[in-house]
Amino acid sequence: MSEGLLERVRSLRALDIEVAVRASLAMALPLVLLVVWGRLDWTAYASFGAMTALYGRNDPYRLRARTISIGGGFLLVSITLALIVAIAGASLPLLTAGLLFVVAAGILIAATAGLVPGTPLFFVFAFAVCAQVPTPAAEFGPRLLVAVCGAVFAWLLTMSGWTLRRLSGDRSAVLFKGLPRRPRLWPRAVTDPQVWLAILQNVVGVLIAGGLAIAAGIGHPYWAVVAVVAVLPPPRAAHSISRAVHRVVGTALGVVVTGLVLLPGPSVAWLVVVIAVSQFGAEILVGKHYGAALLFITPLALSVVHLSSPVPVPALLVDRIVETALGAAVAILLVLLFRFGSGKRTGAAA
Repeated sequence: MSEGLLERVRSLRALDIEVAVRASLAMALPLVLLVVWGRLDWTAYASFGAMTALYGRNDPYRLRARTISIGGGFLLVSITLALIVAIAGASLPLLTAGLLFVVAAGILIAATAGLVPGTPLFFVFAFAVCAQVPTPAAEFGPRLLVAVCGAVFAWLLTMSGWTLRRLSGDRSAVLFKGLPRRPRLWPRAVTDPQVWLAILQNVVGVLIAGGLAIAAGIGHPYWAVVAVVAVLPPPRAAHSISRAVHRVVGTALGVVVTGLVLLPGPSVAWLVVVIAVSQFGAEILVGKHYGAALLFITPLALSVVHLSSPVPVPALLVDRIVETALGAAVAILLVLLFRFGSGKRTGAAA
């Protein structure tokens, strides 16, 4: 193999091609089956179960099995709770109680298991969307089964790299990216003040952002909640305002891209292709530039929502921009408040 070709292989390996292909297949193939089956109303459950493939991307396989089992397991817990809330009528008090549980438990589980991301983002997103899909009691089992099948399929795909590495033998180091991450279980997370501070910030943030969105009469209040959770850092991480700016700017540009896709009224098959391509692009970019990744994350999220619960596209796009800006603003205020409080405590100690 020539030196130039070797360099190309190494550059492709550095771009997380393997991870992106797995995540894209985990998302797309269950959706294709549901489209063929004629159950578009179940696509949200398959999509969120497939998010199991987003965990453990850089973990060695003996540790990855634990990571994706924990991440995928709590995704299914979040979807189960959402189905119960939806069947019960999705009243505001019930939605709020379920959301706060998912936020707090998601942060504790992520910190204890060393998950990446260390925020409850995917858990909250899964709960918020599925809890507001009208659900007959008789369909609790089938919808949950769709989510379980999506999660199991994603689990198998995520672990498939072990077989590929074994088959490639000595070429494994050239063909595949290294797996340097060594997540450790941290049971003491449940007693760590920093973890509980992160829980407090997220709880306050989602209550304020969600309350403001509801009071303003915006059509999809959960986008504001998701924006808060996405912007606030995990426990012991740096508090960065730039992430909020990246989220707002990236989402705005992503909404433009989504508009170009959804406004012409694409077919269901085309939407599945868009979701698969968006998942691939998001996984390539998310570890390198969060704002750029949102050019793919936004069409992915909005296409999944639109496929499972179609609404007028212009309203969907406007709600996404307005509520993302609202949630990011709330998160920024909380970050600044935390910095101010930390500064006062440091000054008093000195």
